[in-house]
Amino acid sequence: QVRVVESGGGMVQPGGSLRLSCAASGGTFSGYELAWFRQGPGQEREFVATINLIGANTYYRVDVKERFTISVNDAKTVMFLQMDSLRPEDTAVYFCAVDLRQQAGVRITARSYEVWGRGTQVTVSS
Repeated sequence: QVRVVESGGGMVQPGGSLRLSCAASGGTFSGYELAWFRQGPGQEREFVATINLIGANTYYRVDVKERFTISVNDAKTVMFLQMDSLRPEDTAVYFCAVDLRQQAGVRITARSYEVWGRGTQVTVSS
C-alpha cells in the first residue's frame, strides 16, 4: 500500500510563498484521488485542495482558490501544493491524503481518505 511523507513547510512572512511536497513510497499515485488538508491550532482538520488522477480534475476551498495550486509530477510519485500570497490565517499543519478507491469525482471530507502523512507545519507571521 502506498505511504506518504510531507515536506516543505516552514515560516514565511505574509505575502510570501511556500511549496509543499508529498512523496509516495510503496507505490505511485496513479489512479487515485489526492488531497491536502490542514489543521490550525484548536481547529478541526479542513479540506484545502484535491486532484483526481482519473481525469486530472482539481478542486479548491474558496479562500485558497486564487492563491494555491495543486499538482503531481509526471511519474505520479510526488504531489505538490504551491502556496502564494500566504496569509496569517493559512497557518496550520498541512497533511496530504490518498483515497485508494480509484473512483472519479471530488471528495472534500477527511473520512474519504485512507492514507495520511504526519503533516508539515506552515507558519505565516511577520
